[in-house]
Amino acid sequence: MSADVPLEEQRRSMTPGARDGAAHVWERTSRAWDVYFAVVWVTALVVTLTTADHSPAQRLVAAGFLALLMPWYLVFGRPQLARREVDERQTRIYVVGAVALYVPPATMVADIKLAVFALLPQCFMLLRMRAALMIATLVTVVPVAAWAVWSGPPARTLLFGFLSAATALAFSAVFGHWIMQVIDQSRERAELIAELERRREELAQLCAAHGALKERERMSREIHDTLAQGFTSLLMLVQAVEGELDRDPEGARRHLGLMARTARQNLAEARALVAGGAPAELDGSSLPDALRRLAERHTAPARVTVTGTGGPLTAPLELVALRACQEALTNAAKHAGADAEVAIDLDRTDDELRLRVHDTGRGFDTTAPPAGFGLQGLRARAAEVGGRAEVDSAPGRGTTVSVTLPIPPPRRPEEGLR
Repeated sequence: MSADVPLEEQRRSMTPGARDGAAHVWERTSRAWDVYFAVVWVTALVVTLTTADHSPAQRLVAAGFLALLMPWYLVFGRPQLARREVDERQTRIYVVGAVALYVPPATMVADIKLAVFALLPQCFMLLRMRAALMIATLVTVVPVAAWAVWSGPPARTLLFGFLSAATALAFSAVFGHWIMQVIDQSRERAELIAELERRREELAQLCAAHGALKERERMSREIHDTLAQGFTSLLMLVQAVEGELDRDPEGARRHLGLMARTARQNLAEARALVAGGAPAELDGSSLPDALRRLAERHTAPARVTVTGTGGPLTAPLELVALRACQEALTNAAKHAGADAEVAIDLDRTDDELRLRVHDTGRGFDTTAPPAGFGLQGLRARAAEVGGRAEVDSAPGRGTTVSVTLPIPPPRRPEEGLR
């Protein structure tokens, strides 16, 4: 905003008051300005009535003009100062009227020039810089020049009057311009703050959307790794039971029991997902025990080998290892073939947890585009905890899923106190 914009309009256009409808600091000080203007006019009026340098008629006429300035300000000036947007037409009417009420008495009585200290601030509040300077020049220089022609004062007095007018004009110009620059800078900063707040709101919305997307991805992955795989196992067990009902009743009963355990496990996983708690397989159980239960529910029971020692693992590591094993077993059940053997190896060192699931089934071409979400989700899970997942397979050679997860070092007691 340039200095050509009225000072009062600049001040009202600034934020945060303009944004939220709250009063600006200068709006809260409008009564202080009223008091200041009243004090200046009353002082000028008293001095005009009590001066001995002019006739009573001159003093009364000058005081009458000056007295009209007060209601003129209250009716036309103050409403403009209180408006959020300055009405230029009404402003011109007020300024022209104020100048018309001030200049004639100021040419008759020199002491009335005190009233200029009330008019000059109003000029810079209501007018653009160029117009404010023109009016300021008019109300400071013209009364002195007219007074010199009207009264013919001594040269010393006349020089003093012109110097006083020049000083008042220079002060008002410099001070008004400085105030406009300060407000212009404050307005720019207020705009930056408003822009920052808008960006902050946009960032909050983006963060919320990103969080919702991440949560949807997490839920999709959890459903795929638990419920979807459980239902897949159930369907495969149903197919096995259908083929065994007549020729192998004992096998059919065994598979029916396995179906019941799988259904109960799926129900427990669904409840865990809704509650947001630990996976049902890990609830009150260790990772090796959870892997053994998974192996037992596999279509053809898998062999589980656990090596290495160490303390308890963190929940994220156990969850990634469990889901990786579930994914590998499900893929083996669907693609490896009924006669494929499956082996699960879990090995722990001081700094790594390694899981290996190998089947002797059909295998597949790892360079082909992925047909599902499982292996991608497995790699994503491992990456989230700083690990990696690899799939080694080829047609006729079986498949090996390897997951390596770093084990963070235990925190020292003094680190927990910081």
